[in-house]
Amino acid sequence: MSFVRRADPSTAYTDNLYIHKFAASSSNFAVRRFSSDTQLFRYGPEPYNGEYGHMGFIGSPSAAFQNSFCSQQASLTPYPLNADGRSPSVADTQSNSCSDAAKESPVASNVSQQNSQSVSDTQSSEIEVEFDEDEIRLKLQELEHALLEDGDDILFEISQASSINDEWTDPMKNVLLPNSPKESESSINCAVSNSRATRTPKQLLFDCATALSEYNIDEAQAIISDLRQMVSIQGDPSQRIAAYLVEGLAARIVASGNGIYKALTCKDPPTLYQLSAMQILFEICPCFRLGFMAANYAILEACRGEERLHIIDFDINQGSQYITLIQFLKNNANKPQHLRITGVDDPETVQRPIGGLKVIGQRLEQLAQDCGVSFEFRAVGANLGDVTPAMLDCRPGEALAVNFAFQLHHLPDESVSIMNERDQLLRMVKGLQPKLVTLVEQDANTNTAPFLTRFREVYDYYAALFDSLDATLPRESPDRMNVERQCLAREIVNILACEGPDRVERYEVAGKWRARMTMAGFTPCPFNSNVINGMKSILKSYCDRYKFEEDHGGLHFGWGEKTLIVSSAWQ
Repeated sequence: MSFVRRADPSTAYTDNLYIHKFAASSSNFAVRRFSSDTQLFRYGPEPYNGEYGHMGFIGSPSAAFQNSFCSQQASLTPYPLNADGRSPSVADTQSNSCSDAAKESPVASNVSQQNSQSVSDTQSSEIEVEFDEDEIRLKLQELEHALLEDGDDILFEISQASSINDEWTDPMKNVLLPNSPKESESSINCAVSNSRATRTPKQLLFDCATALSEYNIDEAQAIISDLRQMVSIQGDPSQRIAAYLVEGLAARIVASGNGIYKALTCKDPPTLYQLSAMQILFEICPCFRLGFMAANYAILEACRGEERLHIIDFDINQGSQYITLIQFLKNNANKPQHLRITGVDDPETVQRPIGGLKVIGQRLEQLAQDCGVSFEFRAVGANLGDVTPAMLDCRPGEALAVNFAFQLHHLPDESVSIMNERDQLLRMVKGLQPKLVTLVEQDANTNTAPFLTRFREVYDYYAALFDSLDATLPRESPDRMNVERQCLAREIVNILACEGPDRVERYEVAGKWRARMTMAGFTPCPFNSNVINGMKSILKSYCDRYKFEEDHGGLHFGWGEKTLIVSSAWQ
C-alpha cells in the first residue's frame, strides 16, 4: 500500500521508494515519495561547529543560540535569514539582543536577583561587624571537632560509596578533616573540568539540566561548552540526541527557544515536488504510519454501510493519512458513496501556495478522481480555539467522524490558561454527536512535569525515536537528517527552552488522554480483532525492535521498551 501516486506535474509523484531495512524491495509496504531534479537538502561533512542555516542545523546549531537567534528577541516578525543562514542584523544587534534575552530569561533573572541580594548582604555584614581571623579559625576548628566526633566512620563511608567517584573522595576528605590544606581556585576548577571529561555525554546532559533547575548558570554554561566538543549531529543516535538536547538547554539560558521554534519549518514542503520533513517522519517511522492506519481502519469500521461519510480533521498536515484512506477505498466494496473531508488550519496556512490547505485539497481531489471515489474537500481557515460548529458545515444524513492526529497537545490546557482550550474543543466536538472520534498522540509527559522530570522524559522519548530511525534509513540519509533537524530538534528546543504559552509541544501520556476524553463525555471504542491482527502483521515486516500492544482499548506502538505513539478511538 503506497502513500502517494503519480498525477499531474503540480502534484507529481514518482517511483522512488522508501524501503525499510528488513523488507524485500518488492514489499507491499514501501512508501513512495515526491521527487525533484534538484537536491533540496544540503548536507556536507562539516563538523558540529558549523553554522545554522535556513534549512535547519547545517553543522552546529550553537551559533543560532549564541548569535543569530539572539536578535530574534528584538522582533515580533518571523526570523529573517539570508542565504548564508545569518540574520542581516546580527552584527548590529548581537550584543544588545543577547543581553536583553539573558535579562528576560527566567533562569538568568532569578540568579541575578539572588546574586544581587547576596552581594548587598555581604557588604552590609562587612560594614557592621569585624572579626579576628585567627579567633574565628580556632572556633571553626572546635566546631568541626564537635560535629565530626565520628569523622573516621564518615570518611570510610564516603570512600566506600559507589555513587561518588574516586576522584571526589580525596577532596571530600580534605573538606571534612579539620586542618586540611586549602586548594587554590584554579586547581579546583581544573579538578572539576577533569571530572567532567571522564563523564559520558548523557551524564553531563543530566548534570547540566540539574544545574539549570538549581539556577546554577555558570556551571550549566561550562558543561554546555564541554558537551559541544563531544557530540555531533552526524554521529550515532546517542550523539545526535545529545547534540540537540544541549542546544535546547543553551536556548533555555538565553530565552531564545521561541524564536528557534518559529524559524524551523517542519510541516511546510519546500517545493511542490518534495515532501515536508513532517511527512517524511510519518512515512519512514512505522509507529507514526501505523497510528494513522489504525485511525483510518477504525473510522471505516465504525461507518461501515453508511452512504455518506464526513471526516473533520483538525490537523490534516500534508494529507498523508487520507492518501492512504482514499487508495484503500478504491477497491473496497463497502466504501461510502460519497466521502467529504473538512480540514481545519490557521488562516495563513490555508492560502499558502506551497503546502497550503487548499493545495492539499486539490491533490486529494485529483487522487480520489483517479481512484474512482466520490470526494469533496473543504478548507476551514481558523485557529483551533476559534472553531465553532457552524464553521464545520455538518449536514443531515452524513456519518460524522472527527480525527485528532498529533494536534490536541498543541492546545493549552488548565495548567496554562483558565480558558483550557484543550478540553473546550473536546466538549465542542462531543456536541456534534460524531459516530467516532480518533486520537493519535505521542506518549510522554512534557505538559505538567517540572523541568528536571521533563528533561528525563524528553531524553527517554527522543533517544528511542532517534534509535528507531537508524533501523529505517541509513545514517547518511539526507531525509533522516532533515527530519531530525527540522522536526525533532524543533520539538526538543520548544519543550526544554520555553515555558508558559510559548511551550506548545505539551505531550501527555495515554492515561491522561483517557481521563480527558472521559470527562468530555466520550467512551472508549476498542479496535476489533481485524485491525489488531493487521497492525501486527504489518509490523512484522520491520525491525523486530518495533513493538505493538493493546492496552485499555488503545494501540501502543513503540521501540524497545518505550511506547512512542498511541492510537485510540472514542464514541
